[in-house]
Amino acid sequence: MSKAFEGKSVVITGGNSGIGLATAKRFASEGAKVFITARREDELKKAALEIGHNAIAIPADISKLSDIKRLFETVKKSTDKIDVLFANAGFMDLVKIGGITEESYDKHFDVNVKGVVFTVQEALPLLKDGSAIILTSSIVSYKGFEGSTLYSATKAAVRSLARTWTSDLKSRRIRVNVVSPGPVTTPMSVGGMTLEGLNQLGKQVPIGRVGTTDEIANVVYFLASDAASFIAGADIQADGGFTQI
Repeated sequence: MSKAFEGKSVVITGGNSGIGLATAKRFASEGAKVFITARREDELKKAALEIGHNAIAIPADISKLSDIKRLFETVKKSTDKIDVLFANAGFMDLVKIGGITEESYDKHFDVNVKGVVFTVQEALPLLKDGSAIILTSSIVSYKGFEGSTLYSATKAAVRSLARTWTSDLKSRRIRVNVVSPGPVTTPMSVGGMTLEGLNQLGKQVPIGRVGTTDEIANVVYFLASDAASFIAGADIQADGGFTQI
């Protein structure tokens, strides 16, 4: 029995850990050739080994246009088309207004906005007509958490990009959608707060807990699949009801 993504190519930024790694495993399990990228080469190689023979690791810093161009030049050597692009890489540093530095501002917007914009733009020549683009935003674009000025602003920008790109790419039938995770245990979320703090936040979630990376990966997989063929420009808040009630 053939697998759903057999013969298809998937590119995932930030694929070395957390949601990116879980999603890469999900697609690889369904037969896809998965290209993962991240800055730290050692972690990236370990992730590729975890995923298995369907994974190709390409080190790249998506805040740098030269690295993004090199990423897709490398992808092109292995495939003539991309069926799914998951622009997932992100950066978060919690700091309150009054303590924001120019360096922090630049890093947030270079990774979370510039990186997403040019990842998608550079992928366009390889993206198959009728393919799927999924962007990672966050529920912080809806809720005002203390200290999240820069991160929240960048994630609101990502949600906006899905709307305009849905219009820009309609002639190619490329669907652009967003997944906005709620509290999820990932290396980035744990780095931004204590595990105890994350679990306390989970108690505010209607279903009573934080989410898992596999649960977010399932949403990304759905948005990329034919089952979501009539969904475009949407933002799916995978948050256990946190922003909904």
